[in-house]
Amino acid sequence: MTPGELPEWLPGWCVEVLGAEPVGVRFARRSLSAVFGLRLAGGLDVVVKARTDDGRAASCVAAQKLLAERGFPCPLPITPVVGVGALAVHAEQSRPGGDLLRGDAPEVATRYAAVFARLMAELTEVRVAPPLPNPRWVRWDHGDSGLWPSIAFLDRRDQSAVPAHILDTAERARGRLLAADLPCVLGHADFEAQNLRWRDGNVWAVHDWDSLAWQPEAALVGAASGTFASASPPTLAPIESSAAFLATYQDLRGRRFTKAEQEIAWAASLWPAVHNARWEALHGDRPVCCDAVLAQAAERLRRANA
Repeated sequence: MTPGELPEWLPGWCVEVLGAEPVGVRFARRSLSAVFGLRLAGGLDVVVKARTDDGRAASCVAAQKLLAERGFPCPLPITPVVGVGALAVHAEQSRPGGDLLRGDAPEVATRYAAVFARLMAELTEVRVAPPLPNPRWVRWDHGDSGLWPSIAFLDRRDQSAVPAHILDTAERARGRLLAADLPCVLGHADFEAQNLRWRDGNVWAVHDWDSLAWQPEAALVGAASGTFASASPPTLAPIESSAAFLATYQDLRGRRFTKAEQEIAWAASLWPAVHNARWEALHGDRPVCCDAVLAQAAERLRRANA
């Protein structure tokens, strides 16, 4: 992509907000957000993110900025969130480089758990408005009718394609989660390998701060214990690796989960996987999460008391 192929609004936004026009495009990616790595006139590299304005972005970016200023390894936002039509847009410093840490073994899980424990400890000092609604892949706490949160482009597809064991697992896991009576905290809800980079054995960057959520700590940790190994496509970590993640997290935070929190963590470990399994079934994708849920659901649900 060249600067001339950028969205029509973006060059002018860069001039108005950042004081320089883009003269080069390092990368452009589109998923839930559109993300552009730009070289500005004058030589500064920035990343501009634009997503549909659903009211979450300001809190997410404010929390990211506070963490970056405290030295946590994440890109530092250099603008607040700015409305551009129906979009919420901000720019942040470029933090390139680093490598993926691949694998789903227990020893890999402990390394990810250490980062997550540090992240959650840092977020206890952050005060922002809760970034609601929660991201759709962890939105087990939705108020919509039916099992799944309302996601129009998924709901329009043939729901009979979703296997019965996915529906049963989702129903039981969500039931246990909704029965929880635990306070909500701020946490990262898309803690996947693809969103972290490592250098010399240490975490270099944690990305995707649009995915902050407001849920019980045990649910956030449980979800991360299931998703940490996901690159592409998403997957569900082995049970023993999720157990190692949960144990390491508690050790590093210096507090053991109560029995109820342990159950909530195991129930939450399933929800992103059943969301992804539903996606696979509705799109005819390879059943990575679907097969993993089939193999692991009984034991995870037993540990969840679901």
